[in-house]
Amino acid sequence: MTVAAALALAQAPPPPEGQQAPAGDPPGRAARLGLIEGTVSLEPAGVEDWAAAAPNRPLTTGDRLWVDDGSRAEVHLGSAAFRLNARTNFSFINLDDRVAQVQLSSGTMNVRVRHLADDETLEIDTPQAALTILRPGEYRVDVSEQGDASIVTVRQGSVEATSGQAVTINPREQVRIMGGGNDGQPATFDRRPAPVPDGFDNFCMDRDRREDMSISARYVSRDIPGYYDLDAAGDWRPAPGYGTIWFPRVAVGWAPYRYGHWAWIAPWGWTWVDDAPWGYAPFHYGRWVFVAGAWGWVPGPLPGPGVVVARPVYAPALVAWVGGAGFGVSVGIGAGPAVGWFALGPREVFVPPYAYSPAYIERVNVTNTVIVNRSIFVNINAGIGSFTYVNRTVPGAVVAVPGAVMVAGRPVGAAAVVVRPEVVQRVQVTRVVAVVPERAAVFGGRAVVAAAPPAVVVNRTVVTRAAPPPPPVAFEHQRAAIAANPNQPFNHAAVRASAPPPAARPAYYRPAGGPAPRPAPAARPEMNRPEMNRPEMNRPEVNRPEMNRPGFNAPRPEPRPNAQPRPNLEPRPNNAEPRPNLEPRPNERGAPRGGEPRANPEGRRPQGEREPRGKETRKEKEKQ
Repeated sequence: MTVAAALALAQAPPPPEGQQAPAGDPPGRAARLGLIEGTVSLEPAGVEDWAAAAPNRPLTTGDRLWVDDGSRAEVHLGSAAFRLNARTNFSFINLDDRVAQVQLSSGTMNVRVRHLADDETLEIDTPQAALTILRPGEYRVDVSEQGDASIVTVRQGSVEATSGQAVTINPREQVRIMGGGNDGQPATFDRRPAPVPDGFDNFCMDRDRREDMSISARYVSRDIPGYYDLDAAGDWRPAPGYGTIWFPRVAVGWAPYRYGHWAWIAPWGWTWVDDAPWGYAPFHYGRWVFVAGAWGWVPGPLPGPGVVVARPVYAPALVAWVGGAGFGVSVGIGAGPAVGWFALGPREVFVPPYAYSPAYIERVNVTNTVIVNRSIFVNINAGIGSFTYVNRTVPGAVVAVPGAVMVAGRPVGAAAVVVRPEVVQRVQVTRVVAVVPERAAVFGGRAVVAAAPPAVVVNRTVVTRAAPPPPPVAFEHQRAAIAANPNQPFNHAAVRASAPPPAARPAYYRPAGGPAPRPAPAARPEMNRPEMNRPEMNRPEVNRPEMNRPGFNAPRPEPRPNAQPRPNLEPRPNNAEPRPNLEPRPNERGAPRGGEPRANPEGRRPQGEREPRGKETRKEKEKQ
């Protein structure tokens, strides 16, 4: 958008009288499903079927993952990384701008937290306890497949485990938590030293080192998931007028937002999922520009001298939509519904196809690009069709597909039609995508699969400290609301308000309060049953010799009443003669740190009298 257009837009008339303001804004962040090794299944929020998970899929409240046998997965949220081992059931109970509440009902998860804001909460809920991350660090949580034990290992940082009472787990400690479940038994905490890293820990540390050494971190905020994948797929080069930007190594004719698929993810709605391994950060943050015959990605503003940049705000797809009556015919698709789009350029305003507040549209734009004049956010809808978009005239930038491809979440690349330059000038830029998603779009076009966790794992009770939000709105209700108003922006808050109330809160959440935990009991034979030592749990500490030494797990003897204190701990009066081995050492002024003052040694000044300041030192005076 030009500066002139921005100033003209600021003078646009107000919205029509009676137009309702959005009931609520979507979260400013989402998690990224990045690395997938083996078989990983996804149950999206609002549906009850499992489909094969796709890399680069944004995750939010209500989304659930199952990592099957011999598989692994990696999820990033801002500067936090969640790495999941085989046979792990993971889900987001709640995810908004300040709260990340995840559920681990079975399996193994390694968590690395690089930064934690003062008002940010990261909670991991297990069948035995709610675990609150207190500071940045490295953590591991194991939950037995039977759901009767949770093991928390802290390499760095600290965790507060809540189950009847709060227990802090410190660095280099491991705590095995038993009880605290539906049986009503109080939780028990067995504390021991953290074990040596195993194969899964080493895998996670290798991934951490890859992030730590990322070249792209010099140009991209570490709160943007996927920045580290840019290193091997492109180059950072200066571009006149834009600073240092990233150029992907792609085939001739490539254009952004062409090779991937659209998925329906509430509360945003239509969300781009790119096929490229690096295709997350450049499609949910920043802007694209065509420079010297190549596409380059311009990240949002970065902190610098005197510059304070807020945490980047996630967007489902930073594009401008095109369409309107007869659009399919004009682009050669046919008489049926058709949808088109192109990537936004630097300094162009992203106008969401969903409901938003003035504060939201300002945040999502100023954290992802440089806005010349913030007054452009006033009544922005009045002039959306008259904006000047730099990428609209770039050959091959405007892409269109039949509506059936989009609503089913099918791949765009094979069905894409490049809009001809003479047609580009006539197409209408719109805010709303006037197509109704099918159920397949929720899965991103992926087929329903059989790889899913056992029902007992899915329905397992976990302990929560923060109150969970209401269950996700069923997709069928979302679709009915969209079909009733296909030409209106998607308003998830209004859809939620009109949804039938749930019968009750899900049965698999239980508050963390309850009776105080009992002291850790003596070692029990059932703790070493074979299923607790299965290979996929990756817990070598179970069989370490030093962990099995005599007396390691033995209960501590209770103190005897009125027992005689040991001689070396016997209290003595203040004027008693100090024992030689406990005599306090003098401090720098010659006064002892505790007890009665001693006589000053020769050459030392009386207590409380300062050493005269001068060129001569004390040692020089003593020599004289």
